[in-house]
Amino acid sequence: MSYTKENIITRKFDVVIVGAGGSGLRAALELSRAGLSVASLSKVFPTRSHTVAAQGGVSASLGNMSEDNWHYHFYDTIKGSDWLGDQDAIEFMCREAPNVVIELEHFGMPFDRNPDGTIYQRPFGGHTANYGEKPVQRACAAADRTGHAMLHTLYQQNVKEKTNFFVEWMALDLIRDQDGDVVGVTAIELETGDLYILRAKAVLLATGGAGRIFAASTNAFINTGDGLGMAARAGIPLQDMEFWQFHPTGVAGAGVLLTEGCRGEGAVLRNSEGERFMERYAPTLKDLAPRDFVSRSMDQEIKEGRGCGPNKDYILMDMTHLGAETIRKRLPSVEEIGHNFANVDITKEPIPVVPTIHYQMGGIPTNINGQVVVKTASSYADVVHGLYAVGECSCVSVHGANRLGTNSLLDLLVFGKSAGKHIVQSVRNQHEHKPLPADAADRTLERLNRLQTSNSGIYSQEVANEIRQTMQHHAGVFRTQKGMDEGVVKINAIREKVGHVTLKDKSKVWNTARMEALEIDNLIEVAQATMTSAAARHECRGAHTVYDYEHPADHPEFPLGRNDKEWLKHTLWYSATNSLDYKPVNLKPLTVDSVPPKVRTF
Repeated sequence: MSYTKENIITRKFDVVIVGAGGSGLRAALELSRAGLSVASLSKVFPTRSHTVAAQGGVSASLGNMSEDNWHYHFYDTIKGSDWLGDQDAIEFMCREAPNVVIELEHFGMPFDRNPDGTIYQRPFGGHTANYGEKPVQRACAAADRTGHAMLHTLYQQNVKEKTNFFVEWMALDLIRDQDGDVVGVTAIELETGDLYILRAKAVLLATGGAGRIFAASTNAFINTGDGLGMAARAGIPLQDMEFWQFHPTGVAGAGVLLTEGCRGEGAVLRNSEGERFMERYAPTLKDLAPRDFVSRSMDQEIKEGRGCGPNKDYILMDMTHLGAETIRKRLPSVEEIGHNFANVDITKEPIPVVPTIHYQMGGIPTNINGQVVVKTASSYADVVHGLYAVGECSCVSVHGANRLGTNSLLDLLVFGKSAGKHIVQSVRNQHEHKPLPADAADRTLERLNRLQTSNSGIYSQEVANEIRQTMQHHAGVFRTQKGMDEGVVKINAIREKVGHVTLKDKSKVWNTARMEALEIDNLIEVAQATMTSAAARHECRGAHTVYDYEHPADHPEFPLGRNDKEWLKHTLWYSATNSLDYKPVNLKPLTVDSVPPKVRTF
């Protein structure tokens, strides 16, 4: 049976939120409290969203356990971003951090406590006091289950405010009218296979990251870049997609994340000689250097033959000196992961780790209100009316070329709240829904019916695996220009195959094969954006490290391979033409002096 316009069901809401992780729930809470009708769509039950996997903490300069203030946090975030972060957005986030964390505490978040009752804070990579002089304790933690606690706290508050959850639904495409405004989304109810148009005065994308474009990933299987794909197909560029963070401590062979909180509590990385090698690469911060720095250092140790194990292909993380009592109090989930995924008792022996893809710094370009913005002939930041994006799928560019640990959960809170507040004001002034265009569901119908009528072709998981292997091989921790150029050719060829994906099972009810096939349309957008953007950036910056440009001897004018003269700018990738454009980084904060670029050492 084909999908037709006649069997589409239409519903109206003030706001449709796609995604029910931390950022979507924080925005939904703001909207529901204001009395707006909200539809929150999620492929999984809200408390199964990927925010639940965040472990180490949420950053805020509370100063509960050491000297700290938001100016230090602001400096660390700019330096961590390798100066690709927009300083106005970074100031906004760091100033708001203490407010949103204390507000979360008042919502019932079960933070660990100090003896005096204040929130417990642990050190984290790249977070310092006095502008880089010493590590600071800034990560507000609930053991090593901070994301889990946050997600449940926000979900409970939304239940209290009677937010409408559409659980096990998948949004498919944005609907834009003749003015370019977003007036709703198409979506499929997975249980029934029914197709819907959800009309809205505002649509908020909060779909998380797309780490499943890589073969080895700490991301959940639901992280297929759905919001990014929807935006790209609707003509909106994706920003800075060349920057992907490898987390230093994924369990070797499994990819399961071991929180940076391990090193925050005192764990150290050792090579095959038992050496604490980070002292050589980052003499001040050592194992608490930012993630891109630690990942490259680990990779260097392995490449130089000091890796561990029979194949010398991993590093050991040692926390035996912390003692079983501290581990079980502060890192209980890590102990479980050690047993379940590495067959290691971390209280008695070190655990094998390797850098594993973890987080995308790029995404849908937005401003600090969560409004999606695009470059036009007259402006670098024209607003797409009716469309917002928050969380990992967005790029307000507080993370730049590399995100500091615990700034992701902060990003969710700060910009989820600010987008919610802005939508409330915008929607209250809009009394009627804008009319639907005549072709509102045409793109979605074409995608669904292409699968329904296919009789032969390639299965979706074959294409997905080809995407993942290509990205893993050509866009890893260290990149080469030749490798990236080859990756561009391969990804472009894989894109041709996406149009030939076939569906053997044509049933409507709970057809997971159809969902996976639809996800391929999103994966390929993200993969092509990443590969094309990476190959075009001829420098090293943050998580984008290219052998060809990293040696100062070859380019003495560019310390560590970073070229601010030519590449201090944001990348914009357009799907329709597979082409790139650029816009400048905002080096002007809101109220304080700018932090000028300098060599990034730790």
